[in-house]
Amino acid sequence: MKVLLVDDDPEVREALVQTLELAEIETLSAGSFLEAKDYINAKFDGVIVSDIRMPGRDGFHLLDFTRGQDIDLPVVLLTGEGDIPMAVKAMSMGAFSFLEKPCGASELISVVKRAMHTRSLVLENRLLKAQLETGDPAARLIFGISAKAETLRTRVRAAAQAGTDVLLSGAPGTGISKVAEVVHLGAVRAKGPFEKRAAAAMDRSDLETVWASCVTGTLFLDEIGALPMDTQVALMDLLERGGAILIGGTTQDLSELVAQGKFSAELYYRLEVMQLRIPALAERPEDIPVLFRHYVAQAAEQAGLSVPEIPDDLLASLVARDWPGNARALMSEAMRLVLGLAEENAVPVDDLGLSERMAQVERSLLAEALGQAGGQARLAAELLKLPRKTFYDKMAKYGLRPDDFRKTE
Repeated sequence: MKVLLVDDDPEVREALVQTLELAEIETLSAGSFLEAKDYINAKFDGVIVSDIRMPGRDGFHLLDFTRGQDIDLPVVLLTGEGDIPMAVKAMSMGAFSFLEKPCGASELISVVKRAMHTRSLVLENRLLKAQLETGDPAARLIFGISAKAETLRTRVRAAAQAGTDVLLSGAPGTGISKVAEVVHLGAVRAKGPFEKRAAAAMDRSDLETVWASCVTGTLFLDEIGALPMDTQVALMDLLERGGAILIGGTTQDLSELVAQGKFSAELYYRLEVMQLRIPALAERPEDIPVLFRHYVAQAAEQAGLSVPEIPDDLLASLVARDWPGNARALMSEAMRLVLGLAEENAVPVDDLGLSERMAQVERSLLAEALGQAGGQARLAAELLKLPRKTFYDKMAKYGLRPDDFRKTE
């Protein structure tokens, strides 16, 4: 997120840029509407702060132009002291907010942060909507904004297009069976059957029957490492004959099972040619708010209830947790919120694991430092003797915002 600052007065413009950059906000500056207009479009990942009184095209013209490009792009207008009619006009035209000049640093930063939060939600929702509307199953069904989520989508597409047997691995609850279905939906066999079976219960006869039923589609064997040895031999025979595409899912290290003589080396090496690992939630915490909002909406639809408000502090607490149960556990948390049971099912501190307790302690230390520094992240980082980047990463992880700790002037 960035700020596009527009003001024709070089000294005022420089002072405002300095204020924003001291708050670690990336800032672009322009001295007129003509300089600024090339930045203003529906893809702009930020907000606009503009003076109203400028020669030529003024702030009202900029606001009108911006709303024509993207009605959801926040514009904060700066008005002269006591110019109430102009402020009223700004708000009636759709400005996000207005500030009287000269404005205090804390007031400016607070308004800008709120505008940036609003903008980030708009862009996030647009991305999710675009993913849902596209014909790409990986984009529609694998949620997340992290690099790891995008890498998973890319590899799922590659596996689907290759049309080969696939090995899916991941921790319990990461959604192995769902990803298997996405691979199937992205393949040329998408219109064929997709059969799911628990490998541990499969004997030769069962395997041959289900293989025949999905000869033009895909067979997914969950926990393939538990497939009986005799059935593994039968499976290799079927794979050699051709027919269905096999997707094996596992939460175990199959190479270890091969070393122990519990899994066929021939079958393992055939599957590992196209191996995909699904990252755990702990590896991609930035995806947790996106996933949780999706699961809450899904749970509300299933229960026939309205979608509840999701407080920022709840999202922060979710991001701070390790989620050993991964997506499945996050879905359960979403359902509890929809049913109004979130407070009843809160995990007592005594029941938390070491890593969860450490996360709570770390978050409280960060919050305490921000409070002592009056919301100045740079000073808070110095108090904790942390590199500034590390401090900002940890603030993002725990959902802490410096403006929540700033003292009012």
